[in-house]
Amino acid sequence: MFKRYVFTTSFICWIVIITFLSLYSFEDINTQKISIPHLDKMVHFTFYFVAAILGSLLIRERTKGQLNISGSIIISMLVVIIYGIVIEVIQNTFTEYRSGDLYDVLANSLGAFFGAGIIFILFLGKTPLKWKD
Repeated sequence: MFKRYVFTTSFICWIVIITFLSLYSFEDINTQKISIPHLDKMVHFTFYFVAAILGSLLIRERTKGQLNISGSIIISMLVVIIYGIVIEVIQNTFTEYRSGDLYDVLANSLGAFFGAGIIFILFLGKTPLKWKD
């Protein structure tokens, strides 16, 4: 069954990981030794880049390729961006150890946009990938 819904399972697992890492308190972990400029924004970008790719593939998987790839990409990108905004609002509203950040929303959105762009290129390029049932 999981083979049949590999992208659905992957997307759900990825969203659970993002949610956990976005809402968990890392106060007890000493991260002062890591000093990479803008590492936080790169992590946000990567999380949502992967989420947009998996989301597009999930939609194609669930619709068995009946929804065109452009529709899948747009839906996935919008859902992932809205999810990122909701997570930032939850961080700001319901946690004392996290705060919402507009730059995080921007990094999330850019990641989702670029992830959607990769799917667009792969499925609509000169030699596009074909969806198999």
